[in-house]
Amino acid sequence: MAFGLAMCAVAAAAILPGVDHGAQHALPLNVLIVLTDDQTFDTLPSTVGPAAMPWLESQMTRPDGHWVTFSHAFLDTPLCCPSRASILTGLTSPHTGVETNTDGFDLDESATLATWLDDAGYTTGLIGKYLNDFPWDRGPYTPPGWDRFVAKQNQGLGTTYYDYHLVDQGVEAVVGHASEDYATTYLADQALGFLRAAPTDAPWFLMFTPTAPHEPWLPAPEDRGAFEGQPVPTPSERVLNDVRGKPAWIQALPAITDDERVLLTERLRRERETLLAVDRGVRALTEAVEARGELDRTLIIVLTDNGFSFGEHRWQGKRCAYEECVRTPLVMRSPWTMTSTVDDLVMNVDLAPTIMDLVSSTTGAAPMATDGMSLRPWLEEGPAAPVSRPGVLLQYAGDDEVPPWTAVRTHDFTFVRNADGTMELYDLTGAVGPADPHQVRNRAGTTPYAEVQERLNALLTSLVAAQADG
Repeated sequence: MAFGLAMCAVAAAAILPGVDHGAQHALPLNVLIVLTDDQTFDTLPSTVGPAAMPWLESQMTRPDGHWVTFSHAFLDTPLCCPSRASILTGLTSPHTGVETNTDGFDLDESATLATWLDDAGYTTGLIGKYLNDFPWDRGPYTPPGWDRFVAKQNQGLGTTYYDYHLVDQGVEAVVGHASEDYATTYLADQALGFLRAAPTDAPWFLMFTPTAPHEPWLPAPEDRGAFEGQPVPTPSERVLNDVRGKPAWIQALPAITDDERVLLTERLRRERETLLAVDRGVRALTEAVEARGELDRTLIIVLTDNGFSFGEHRWQGKRCAYEECVRTPLVMRSPWTMTSTVDDLVMNVDLAPTIMDLVSSTTGAAPMATDGMSLRPWLEEGPAAPVSRPGVLLQYAGDDEVPPWTAVRTHDFTFVRNADGTMELYDLTGAVGPADPHQVRNRAGTTPYAEVQERLNALLTSLVAAQADG
């Protein structure tokens, strides 16, 4: 089922590279994934104003911090449920069968990171959001592979941070409106409980998946107003409302008014305040791993399920083909990694093959087939890793509001094919003409970009065909 670049070969050695043999552990690598919900990519690291995740940013820049920042990380389908299914399997959304937020019940739960790692001897846990609409019509249950499973249900925006239901080990529970019930704080405490209870004689896999900073962008009580008066990266009038060259569904959207722009700026500020509690959770979990004496054999991954457009191109939400929707912050910490920033193109479908590559080295378990590639070379060699992609395939199957589209993103360009026949080509870095990082000027069909368009169209066609054959 793999397509594009093949997953890097699994190393046969049982000793992780770069680790001092004197500190070597007999147990395989632990894995912690922190997966946020609808986080804009420019919040980690923050590009304007104060840091939204100050502790994590401070670790990312420490020379001895062991963090790799992947500055060009993308999401196969920029929507919660498809993206989460891809992270769990390493498969693109057409291959998981989860292409919209209503398709979660189609995921084959018998073949995920949870089942694979559980079979490899791991103690596994998920604390937070699982897949949209879980448990569907099946009644509360624990999916295969999870030893500890606390899945937060969202019945509506009013239950994003308080008064929410949980499925806890297959039993439904309700959490109220006390200060300690604030979802990010409550779930972080549950995740810490998993680490306290995890056996010390077996490796563990934990996914901490808070619903922050999802709409309605409600910060923890102690964080409300923390960034009042601080600058946030508010889009310009042109980025908000110049939709010339965009597909018909974008052009039909109402223009963003001045009053709406003020509201969007406030929402951007609250998004950043909402992330402060996530940052505290990441710190607490990392320190708990350190207190267990296991930082030197633990891989930590932080990313989001999709981005969010705060009015860029008149669009508010996810599912779009533009940078605001398709990019994710992605940072990883491993015991042997040197602090660095990697500019190569990576994707959410790469996480599962990365984990399987590293774990297979010490357990001998055969990896599952995936559509991604292992990021192990960058963890071992940093930016010097001799691996690259010509471009990444991005896609959305469409719904009643957003028509289907496919796109290819390279280092320099975005090329989009829309269901209405509109093609979009953006020169992000100024490789041919003026740089257009905000994707305002559609260059498709223009003479200076004819050769680039032909090349990208062919690349996109080949990526779609390879996926269909996989």
